[in-house]
Amino acid sequence: MTLIYPLLALLGAFLTFYLAKHNRFDGIRASAALSIIAYLIFAQLSLNAELYSIVFFGGTFIGMSAPHRFGVYTLASSAIIFSLFFAYLVPILDGFGGALGISAFLSVCICHVFILLGAPRSKKTKI
Repeated sequence: MTLIYPLLALLGAFLTFYLAKHNRFDGIRASAALSIIAYLIFAQLSLNAELYSIVFFGGTFIGMSAPHRFGVYTLASSAIIFSLFFAYLVPILDGFGGALGISAFLSVCICHVFILLGAPRSKKTKI
């Protein structure tokens, strides 16, 4: 795993989180639009477009989390945990889809459980 996975996951999570707060976007539209744009950028830069866009797309899953439950720090923690899970689950699971879904689910669940157990929450952003 390289440093690019956490950076892409963080970028996807934060862009989706903030774009979903605008009037014309919700979480699903923000995720879809940003994922398509990210894929086109990676393809134009001749990078590993399939892998990098999937990691970015997984980050957008994290960004679709409810803003009243997740703040900036929790969002960042979930994105980093997602990238770790994804990097280690891809070789184990058959294909990217299973690793993508379970990594996003587990990372959000872990952070939510910590919130329920009393972990400090970040202040809500006003946009």
